[in-house]
Amino acid sequence: MRKSTIWLLAGVMAFAFAGLLYLQLNYVSEILKTRSEQFNETVKKCLVQVSRNLELEETRRYVEDDLSKELGNRQYQTNYASQQLGQFSSQESFQLQIKDSNGTMQRIELHSFSNTQSQPLSSLLKKQTPSNIVGTSKELADAYKRRYLYNMDLINEVVVTMLNSSRLKPIEERVDFKQLNTYLRTEFINNGLNLPFVFSVINKDGNTVYLNGEIEKQPVASDILTVVLFPNDPPSRQNYLRVFFPTKQDYIYNEVSFIVPSVIFTLMLLAIFTFTLYIVFRQKKLSEMKNDFINNMTHELKTPVSTISLASQMLKDTDITKSPDVFKHISGVINDETKRLGFLVEKVLQMSLFERQKAVLKFKEVDANDLIANIANTFVLKVEKYGGTLDIDLRAIESTIYVDELHLTNVLFNLMDNAVKYRRQNVPLRLMATTGNDNGKLLISIEDNGIGIKKEYHKKVFDQFFRVPTGNVHDVKGFGLGLAYVRKIVEDHNGSIRAENGSGNVGTKFIITLPLIKS
Repeated sequence: MRKSTIWLLAGVMAFAFAGLLYLQLNYVSEILKTRSEQFNETVKKCLVQVSRNLELEETRRYVEDDLSKELGNRQYQTNYASQQLGQFSSQESFQLQIKDSNGTMQRIELHSFSNTQSQPLSSLLKKQTPSNIVGTSKELADAYKRRYLYNMDLINEVVVTMLNSSRLKPIEERVDFKQLNTYLRTEFINNGLNLPFVFSVINKDGNTVYLNGEIEKQPVASDILTVVLFPNDPPSRQNYLRVFFPTKQDYIYNEVSFIVPSVIFTLMLLAIFTFTLYIVFRQKKLSEMKNDFINNMTHELKTPVSTISLASQMLKDTDITKSPDVFKHISGVINDETKRLGFLVEKVLQMSLFERQKAVLKFKEVDANDLIANIANTFVLKVEKYGGTLDIDLRAIESTIYVDELHLTNVLFNLMDNAVKYRRQNVPLRLMATTGNDNGKLLISIEDNGIGIKKEYHKKVFDQFFRVPTGNVHDVKGFGLGLAYVRKIVEDHNGSIRAENGSGNVGTKFIITLPLIKS
């Protein structure tokens, strides 16, 4: 599949996931906004009803107080009238005059107030004529009318008194705050808001008159709902009721908790898609690098094979066999090309090692100082061949490690061989191998004064098939497997390796950290 096709598919999938995620988040946002508005409207309706209840309660209280006073006055008048009537209690009877509809006066004689001699008024009215009954009904209707007008005057007087006196009282005397708390809780529960709340009463100056609880942190202004207490009061004497719900956000989020799994699954799919896309590009890159490796390896194998083939054909010539110098030279060429083939085969084996992802190691106790000394004695000839020097500094006091000696030897040979291959042409090679201890671990460093590695490539040089870019110039042949092999073997020994600039920012220094055998 072409790279442009992969990018096109990736773009379409990314656009689809982004659109889906945007729609879901937008949907959740709209739901939260709607729920919050519904919550605020419900609370405001409750607060208005509570304010109405307080007004009704205050009106009822004033009416009761006024009626109590009126009843007291009437009781006094009744007692006074009873005393006056008591003077005539000894009389046996008295006359009641009723005018009928024709204007004729009718006299009704009523007996004294004595219980034994009194007769009910209804029995006396039964004896009257129909015309007398009509007149009596009219009198009763007039009496009810007068009573109604009197009560209306009484209520108007109560209202006027309330308007003139209640507004002058402080809010503490007009409202029972415990009863206000009960009103609020009842209204909230009746409307399905069984949540903890904090309310306060604020006067016109913004001072808190009453607060029924503590608020841990300063709430957002939009979360505080306010209503006017006694809205008919003059603006200069108005008070306000404020309510805050500390768990409002949790309550609203619980309302839309059903959408959370959908968003999580969408994010999981997006993460899986991104990871899959990364793997596809990585595999494509590795495939291209492997193809380059195969092409490079094929080219590298052709050269020694053709050289050996040519040399073997020359050996068949009898004239060449008669010349010892020519025979020795051809034998040396065959030997060198055979070693070169062996090196290339080793690279292929290293590549198969990466395919298996696990090397077969044979661990044993090894003294790192002795190992470095033996490698230096073997490698010093190659360094001196190019006019360089190889020094060792064995500072490690504790140097016993548990490693695979063969693979660790290959690791150190690879690092030293890189120092030789990437030396500076006009500068004598200086190679230093050092051991030391740090925090219970063994440190092995290989430092050279070669061309060095830029800092941005210090980590990438250990990647498989990676080679430091040098433009179109490739003076040193390679496949980008040497340092990748080094890192893998070191990590299989539970160690680590890093690259640094050499002394004075010249050359490269590789530091290997391995656990000691006691660890």
